[in-house]
Amino acid sequence: MSKDFAETGDFQSYLSKIGAGLDEFVKFEHEDALAPGKVWREKLSEPLPQQGVGLEAVSELLVHDVIANGSAIIRPGFTSFITTGGTTASAIASVAGSIGSPQRYTLNAFNFLEELSLEWLAQMCGVPDMKGIYSTGGSVANLIALGGARQWAFEQVGHDVSALGIDRPTRIYASAECHHTIQRSAGVLGLGRRSVRLIQCDAQKRMLPEALAAAIKEDLAANVLPIAIVANTGSTNTGAIDPIKEIGEIARANKIWFHVDGAYGLPGILDERIAHLYEGLELADSVIVDPHKWLGACVGIAATFIRDREILHRAFTQEPADYLEGSVDYQDGANAPSHSMDDFGIPYFDFGVELSAPPRGVAVWAMLKEIGVDGMRQRIKRHNDMAQRVAERVRADKRLELVLEPSLSICCFRYVAPGIEDLNTFNQRIHRRLVRGNVYIPSTTKVGDVLALRPCFVGARSVPGQDDGLVDEVLRLGDELLAEQAMG
Repeated sequence: MSKDFAETGDFQSYLSKIGAGLDEFVKFEHEDALAPGKVWREKLSEPLPQQGVGLEAVSELLVHDVIANGSAIIRPGFTSFITTGGTTASAIASVAGSIGSPQRYTLNAFNFLEELSLEWLAQMCGVPDMKGIYSTGGSVANLIALGGARQWAFEQVGHDVSALGIDRPTRIYASAECHHTIQRSAGVLGLGRRSVRLIQCDAQKRMLPEALAAAIKEDLAANVLPIAIVANTGSTNTGAIDPIKEIGEIARANKIWFHVDGAYGLPGILDERIAHLYEGLELADSVIVDPHKWLGACVGIAATFIRDREILHRAFTQEPADYLEGSVDYQDGANAPSHSMDDFGIPYFDFGVELSAPPRGVAVWAMLKEIGVDGMRQRIKRHNDMAQRVAERVRADKRLELVLEPSLSICCFRYVAPGIEDLNTFNQRIHRRLVRGNVYIPSTTKVGDVLALRPCFVGARSVPGQDDGLVDEVLRLGDELLAEQAMG
């Protein structure tokens, strides 16, 4: 078993076993990984193996001790994080890519699908004139977009910032509801987290254009260089959609890069009932969306779209390397490549921060090929309807309060029956009991000073009925806690 040997495959046999284990897992009849009596930690905790046990034993452990004790994130009633278990199409395509093309480079079918899927995704999400690049998630996607913005802003004042560094104070403007990846991006890019100026929002948590305009005027008077304005199409906290057109027009008037963070909510444009909220998207210089959120891809797939992708090359080029460029017989245009290794293809490694990267586009291609835009639209509308159904139930019951009207598939509400002294603590206790019930698992959030239960419906396996089930369970647990409180 421990003897080294040439790897030849036999994927069909072992993938069949893993597939059977996953099929059992997605029945969702299993207990949580930390349920009493679970012994997987003891079985898996062992010293570094000196002698191998072989693939048969490894596959058995994967099925019975690893998969069977996997994450609660994939559960249909899990509405906490804005990530979900990958759909079957995404999962099998990702596995195919990990073997068939371990890097996203050279002229092969996976490389071809990298760019084609980006084009499809851009068309579906309302930015058909932009070019894209995949990365691991919204954190890196925002970093890439703001890296492009930094390069562009400094080029306007005659300075190559990626080559020479920052030489003056800068500013990024973002909604007070922006994701913290904006501040982190500013830090990583050398601008400084404190260069991000948070702009006041209205009661629906949307950026106020007049507050933005005033902040820009003040900074320009102080000779601060604006880098970018960042707007949300679906904030992580509440699903708020900023007034994109008004913000974009302010950006144009002041010649400032306009970035739209649509990591979660950009696919909401597919719901024709709210598509008008995305008006002005054509004014954006960059946009991000995470297929591993609402679209159902395996985690680790985000996309940055940009109007002029060459700016990314100037911002992120690693400079020529002999072992890369020098190892490939680049064509001068006179002769077509005759081998897949004759060219790297599109130089994604110079458009972002990753050199080694898997072919992520094949997973997006597989999902879109499987159900098409119409299928994605139905999913988006189903989840938006589920958030609206929760809001409808909340309005109809005096024991509940709607903290914020839903914009997309997030609904913030709380239990408020009379007799509760500290509503925030009480709702936190409801939440902990929900989680331990292992069926309905929303998160909590703060809307102002109010702690709210915050279901976010994005999972491909989340279907109508789970919305009512969540509300019913909140009412049951709230009533139960209230009775316990009365009994002392």
